[in-house]
Amino acid sequence: MPHTHTQPGQHDHTVTAYIIRTDGDEPRALLHMHKKLAKLLAVGGHIELDETPWEAIVHEISEESGYNISDLTILQPKERITELGGAILHPYPLVINTHHVDDQHLHTDISYGFIAQSDPKESVQEGESLDLRWYTYADLLKLQDHEMSQNAKQAYEFMFKVPLTSWD
Repeated sequence: MPHTHTQPGQHDHTVTAYIIRTDGDEPRALLHMHKKLAKLLAVGGHIELDETPWEAIVHEISEESGYNISDLTILQPKERITELGGAILHPYPLVINTHHVDDQHLHTDISYGFIAQSDPKESVQEGESLDLRWYTYADLLKLQDHEMSQNAKQAYEFMFKVPLTSWD
């Protein structure tokens, strides 16, 4: 989806899925080579005007990774609100942040953490990056800033250290 807001200082809302696969000898983080930015990023994209953040993450995961949401387990803090007076509750995000895409444009991103236990059952959709890679924690730490977005690296570092071991 193209940017909704195109004027200086405006920002778009996005979602990101940090997926760690735990069925092998060592947990591994999923990254893809972003076609426009030429950097490794977690899968994700823009929230369209007619969808919730959760609907956006479901379709972005499917389009960019080949996973169906039913094939993943979302990581959630042990203590959380489970009912909220008639409101629809969405899963708790791993992190919410606002960052510059370039000098004049911002993204406010809602990031979620997921666990995978197998390969994706579907293919990445046409037009998306086919360059998917799995990195162990040690391999992730070796990536340089020119290879991977710093905020994506920090989010995955946190996932390996805390949610992977202590969240539901």
